[in-house]
Amino acid sequence: MTLIATRPDPGQARPYTFPDLQRVTVAGGTVIGAHLPGQLLATAMLMLDAGAARETRGREGTATVLAKSLEEGTRRRDSAAYAIALESLGAELAPSVDWDTFRVGVSAPVPQLLDAVRLAAEATRTPKLDPADVARVRDDEVTALRMDWAQPGPRADAALRADLFGAAERFGRPMHGDPTSVAAVTVDDVLAFHESWMLRPGVLLVAGDLDTLDLAALGEAAFGGTGGDPLPVEGPLDFSVRDHRRIILVDRPGSVQSTLRIGHRSPERATSDYVQMTLAATILGGAFTSRLNHLIREVKGYTYGIRGSYAMSRRFGRFEVAAGVQTAVTVPAIVDTLGEIDRTQQDGVTEDELAVARSWRAGQLSVEMQTPGSIVGALSTLVLYGLPDDYYPQLRRSYLETPLAEVSAAAGRHLHPHGLTLVVEGDAAIIRDELVAAEIGEIVDSKI
Repeated sequence: MTLIATRPDPGQARPYTFPDLQRVTVAGGTVIGAHLPGQLLATAMLMLDAGAARETRGREGTATVLAKSLEEGTRRRDSAAYAIALESLGAELAPSVDWDTFRVGVSAPVPQLLDAVRLAAEATRTPKLDPADVARVRDDEVTALRMDWAQPGPRADAALRADLFGAAERFGRPMHGDPTSVAAVTVDDVLAFHESWMLRPGVLLVAGDLDTLDLAALGEAAFGGTGGDPLPVEGPLDFSVRDHRRIILVDRPGSVQSTLRIGHRSPERATSDYVQMTLAATILGGAFTSRLNHLIREVKGYTYGIRGSYAMSRRFGRFEVAAGVQTAVTVPAIVDTLGEIDRTQQDGVTEDELAVARSWRAGQLSVEMQTPGSIVGALSTLVLYGLPDDYYPQLRRSYLETPLAEVSAAAGRHLHPHGLTLVVEGDAAIIRDELVAAEIGEIVDSKI
């Protein structure tokens, strides 16, 4: 018995318009503004080419420690005075780090945005970085990572990344570091990272009512006192996919479940097949209605949820499936998962599946871009990947109009079921023999 006898069909897609953009070059940097008429709240984000890929080997996590130290005071104000200055504006600071960029976001009522950007720039360009504060932030981060790594998942993630990209390469190690690498970060490491990468102008992204915002003044506030040319953009990484599977066993004695991370390398974000790959991955494992979730969760009951998707950055990409399954059904869950990946690669997708994926992707795109913060995030994607101003309306049309044959062809080109790395984090004493008997692929023990 079900509450809904017949699943409703997707409705007609509604029109969507991305905000008009304005650009200003000032003080060596660029300001890009998205016009949101009548919006009372505004968001600005300073985006710098200072991502985790810039970190020194063995000191992974340096940029994250720096990001979390920005609100510990500046050369002008201590932490309490800085917090009061932010709060007096109704502003909120949000530093973050990804592979490619260091981002400092700030949201405030429109009349206070200029002062909020000044405060964000003060923290970014002239942080106090008192040795005792930095050491405390680092130690707090180490404690948080140790707690996180005590749970299932992080070791499996790290093992997959190391196998796909090579443990000797920066992209083969966790983006925010691990407990050992972060514990090794010194105050001098943080100071050197700041001095090397944080003093160039960068790009300021703004979303709000541009009729009441002065983009040039915002740029002066963000870029004042900076210098240096933009850093050269490095090209995508070369890669190949193996012609055989490898199973990496991460032993977790006594575990009642196995954590699965299954993947292979894929093209970077700039690939011309981005839309087709995204739609194919949505059908395979990217939505609750996906093939993997239907089979592994709904039909077999092996897991609470399973996801499959492509993750892409400026220089690399990877396909990954993630799930946690009961220990007793580890191998059947893997076999069924491989079967769905192989079926999608060999046979493509159906028109009914594609109709749902089209509607969901296009609708999600529209729903996600309703706030100044989400619009600024969308602008950062345009800047990072060199995309045109009308990219998002084009993307939405592409989601709705890309033919079935192109999506199936992309699945055939970019899914490699026989070249997968399968990381299994669980009780090796229980699952090893069954993995060997299943003859899925060569088995190696993880060193992580």
